[in-house]
Amino acid sequence: MSLILASTSVYRRELLERLRLPFETARPDVDETPGQGEAPSALSQRLAHAKARAIAEQAPGHWVIGSDQAADLDGQPLGKPGNRENAIAQLRAMSGRQVQFHTAVCVSHDGRDLTALDTTTVTLRILTDDEIARYVDAEQPFDCAGSFKCEGLGVALFEAIDTRDPTALIGLPLIATAALLRQAGFRLP
Repeated sequence: MSLILASTSVYRRELLERLRLPFETARPDVDETPGQGEAPSALSQRLAHAKARAIAEQAPGHWVIGSDQAADLDGQPLGKPGNRENAIAQLRAMSGRQVQFHTAVCVSHDGRDLTALDTTTVTLRILTDDEIARYVDAEQPFDCAGSFKCEGLGVALFEAIDTRDPTALIGLPLIATAALLRQAGFRLP
């Protein structure tokens, strides 16, 4: 059974490597723009499905994993900041507040889709502008929804994390992914 990760994210690749299954990676060509009024959880599910399907259509017979994450602040999606200014603005907006991270995964094979969604709630400390600027300059989290890397220094910004799967916040919920792969017939421990 061949497996493709529909992502070139180093974070997702490193997570999937933990399952010790051979896989390839491919970059899906998917527009990640949220639909008007689209809820963050629906956005992450739609994009995970679209990424998996985009690669599955190019590679018939392969199993393809697509994943996406949307940060949710009061029902509004927070995307990847892309630059320092946007990262600082996102962290200011989240300071002292709870943010939900919806991480969806879709395992697709020849028109069959297996899906899961994990929601993690992060409570950020009240952050000063100086703390935010020092953090952003230290880790440059411009490619991370919510503007932090929880696997790095970003964890120092938190007051609490409420999750069923700590890998979900990094970008690929391995508990759900492993369950979907077992359901698809992959042999995992």
